[in-house]
Amino acid sequence: MNPVYAVSIVLAFIAAGELISIWSRARVPSLLVAMLGIFIVAQLGLIPSTIVEDSLLPTAYMILVGPILFHMGSLIPLPTLLQQWRSVIIALSGMLVAVLLLAAVVIPLFSFPHFVAGASPLAGGIVATGLTTDGLITAGITSTIIVLPALVLMMQSLPSMPMTNFLLRRYAIRLRESGELAELAEKAHAAEEAVARGKGKKLITLPSFLRENQLFTLFMVLVGGSVATLISIPTHIPSSIVALLLGVGSTAIGLTPERALEKASSFGFAMAAVVAIVMAPLVSASMSDVLAALLPMVVILVVGGSGIMLGGYLATKLLRWKPGLGMSVALTAMYGFPADYLLTSEVARSVGRDDTERKQLTDAMLPAMLVGGFTSVSAGSVVIASVLVSFL
Repeated sequence: MNPVYAVSIVLAFIAAGELISIWSRARVPSLLVAMLGIFIVAQLGLIPSTIVEDSLLPTAYMILVGPILFHMGSLIPLPTLLQQWRSVIIALSGMLVAVLLLAAVVIPLFSFPHFVAGASPLAGGIVATGLTTDGLITAGITSTIIVLPALVLMMQSLPSMPMTNFLLRRYAIRLRESGELAELAEKAHAAEEAVARGKGKKLITLPSFLRENQLFTLFMVLVGGSVATLISIPTHIPSSIVALLLGVGSTAIGLTPERALEKASSFGFAMAAVVAIVMAPLVSASMSDVLAALLPMVVILVVGGSGIMLGGYLATKLLRWKPGLGMSVALTAMYGFPADYLLTSEVARSVGRDDTERKQLTDAMLPAMLVGGFTSVSAGSVVIASVLVSFL
């Protein structure tokens, strides 16, 4: 098929998923709609099984994977991460316990590749899933396991989002009734102001004509991805981890802007390439392949989700935080942004009795939820995926 036609069809499914997700206020995950839709249409024979390859999006992924991970490191300023260090620890604890439980249960029940295929997507988002899928293909694993990362990614938010809503709502009601709300909101506001004041203090200040130039920003991000690849060769550290760290460091010193690929107006196309990599096994898979992967998927979701909540609870108790907020922060690993933002806003809107209370609830919960989602989905899951895939 002509690449222009193929990429238009693939993007049509992604766009439909985004529209339905917006309409449902993220209750229906966009990736679930996009991947389930393209799988059904492929099963009906309405599109060729090679449509993803024909679109050339996998080739774009190979070029952009390093820059995408560099961009991930630029998403949240380092001062914000330092201010919300408890959220970082809780998110990492949830992921770590989940991975350990999955290793203990999934490897004996199924196999090590099943464990790798499920652990990384469960503990993160689309980028980690893309790394895992690409790693499985590179390792020559083309059995029913190849569809497992996509299935886990499609389904993981269905149990985790209602649980987060329940936990956050209980936490918000207790805050409101105990009198702690105003005090916590004031502390959160002070922390945000401290971060805002620190944003102007950069080691490097580029002239505005370079800082605001989209092509120059894109060039810098591509250089970051290239440097990560060069460093990974002699050090044997996965280039994905190096790119992530370079993105954090480059943004902290002011060499590249926050949310770099978005500033370069290139993030949408880059993410389309990642989604295409995850879609590809579903398009070419048979119904028997998907049915064979359903049982491992259910085990991974139950065991991994329990591990995330257990790890989040233990870390929360050690840090003397409220379990409702801590476990919600840990659960962000299963859906990330924008669901973490939408869930928090919805709880604040429904629990708050007036505009002041709603703002106070948002200030008390949102920073922790956003940092938790970044830590797990954007950073921690990339490290987990890179390490696990290296053992295939």
